[in-house]
Amino acid sequence: MDYVYILMLVGAVIALCLIVNRVTDRLKLPSLLLFIGIGMLFGVLLRVAGRENFTDYHLGYVVCSVCLVIVIFYGGFGTNFREAKPVAGRALLLSFAGTALTAGLVGVGVYYLFRLLPFGEGIGWIESFLVGSVVASTDAASVFNILRVRRLNLKYRTSSLLEMESGSNDPMSYMLTVVFVALLSVRYGVNGAQAMSAGEIIGLLASQVGFGALFGAAFGIAGAFVLRRFSFNMGQGGTIFVVAVALLAYSLPASLGNMTSLRYLEGNGYLSVYICGILLGNARISQKRDCVRFFDALTGVAQMMIFFLLGLLSTPEWLVRPEVLIPALFIFLFMTLIARPVAVGSLLAPFGAKMNQIGIVSWAGLRGVASIVFAIYAVSALGDSLPYDLFSIVFCVVIISVAVQGTLLPFFSKKMRMLGDTGDVLRTFNDYQDETDVSFVKVVVGDNHPWAGKPLRECVMPHGFLIVLIRRGDETVVPGGGTVVHAGDVLVTAAPAFENHENFGLFEEFVGKSHLWIGKRVWELKLPQGTLIAMIKRKGGTVIPYGGTKIREGDVLVCIKLSPREENASPKDVQGA
Repeated sequence: MDYVYILMLVGAVIALCLIVNRVTDRLKLPSLLLFIGIGMLFGVLLRVAGRENFTDYHLGYVVCSVCLVIVIFYGGFGTNFREAKPVAGRALLLSFAGTALTAGLVGVGVYYLFRLLPFGEGIGWIESFLVGSVVASTDAASVFNILRVRRLNLKYRTSSLLEMESGSNDPMSYMLTVVFVALLSVRYGVNGAQAMSAGEIIGLLASQVGFGALFGAAFGIAGAFVLRRFSFNMGQGGTIFVVAVALLAYSLPASLGNMTSLRYLEGNGYLSVYICGILLGNARISQKRDCVRFFDALTGVAQMMIFFLLGLLSTPEWLVRPEVLIPALFIFLFMTLIARPVAVGSLLAPFGAKMNQIGIVSWAGLRGVASIVFAIYAVSALGDSLPYDLFSIVFCVVIISVAVQGTLLPFFSKKMRMLGDTGDVLRTFNDYQDETDVSFVKVVVGDNHPWAGKPLRECVMPHGFLIVLIRRGDETVVPGGGTVVHAGDVLVTAAPAFENHENFGLFEEFVGKSHLWIGKRVWELKLPQGTLIAMIKRKGGTVIPYGGTKIREGDVLVCIKLSPREENASPKDVQGA
């Protein structure tokens, strides 16, 4: 009956984390920090009860890896690429070159630090660069949590830059970790490891990036295609399909080496699942609102479980030992004040980045679950061969980083004058249109429009409609009941969205040079029963047609074709009305 107690423990931990989350909001502390504290508390209680320390690093690595996949996928899924596109090049440069440069600088610092310490015997360059590689990446879970919970709207699209960098730099850190673990496995003679040449190392890195990007793009494009073309015979079939695509996008490239028996043929699953998430999240797919709600909840649970389990794996009394605490403090200070600013400044300065932006991007390089997961991977692979306690050192670095950098990020954002006017993460109408059952519709008020010259309270509109914004020339008006509508105004209205997408299909009709419809009005067209022209794409613009709209050469008619069931329920053609 052990599984009953496990389920009881999981339920109690999730409930406790949710309750504690309310406390962190009031204390202005990162909630992830208290999740770690709860895990450490449970570990202490286990020892008080006479149980041994929980040190199953393999189980911890598996659980944390699965949860990290969910966090990284949803980080990509929630990235508004239209907002991030202007900074995508810089974000990717930081993700790869910045992570490698940070790893190298930290590795050099660790090497010379341990040479000065009495317990640094046996630590060479490879062991030092392993530490640098493990802690090199900024953590997606931590950065997403701080930016979104604290609602930091940073200037110069810095929020998008940080989210995209933190979501995409784990692969580089992981690849470097894999390389140095492989080199140390040969040195220590672990599991019969074979030596790697320089060409094999380069090939491994190229394979990780190449196959990771290829599989991520393939699964993202294919997944969006399936979701647009097919419906599933169950209520949340689309959401379940997205989960399946995310798991395949991670696991398939990561298992290429085992599937093909080729030693260094392996794609990076973290890179793949992040790219897949970006493509699916920015595609027009059905049930996106349901996906957002599901992954919001799932990601929250994943973050709780990750940090709780990491706290459970730690041993508090080990963390305060001089051979753990002193290196951890040095690594945090060196990385935060020297390595990260040097890497960020050298890469962003050529793009004309301002000093306050470079400063806040440097400070926002939080370490988190990814670093500890990679440390667990290294400890699992190398066993007790390492001359230092890698897990405890990295764990200390993460706690200090989340506590200091995460807590002070809003303060420094304000002091560096990096907060936008609203102090909040702004979103577009399209973001909420994808996530809720509300659509935003544009209404142009002409000279003869029945609303022209009337206050809004006197305008007759369907039940459930609300005027949320008025564009009047270059002016934007937030309306009230007494706001008078002028001819030429553009009204943005909120209305309940139509959800029954499976009962109709859309197709396009291109009006070429010899098309029979050129010059005809919509009401003159002999459309098949149950077919309606919903929109006309004309010279880069969009026309909403009515019966008198004239068809022109080059028009693209977007037509709705009702399903047989709906067609039978609508006996007359309404287009010509």
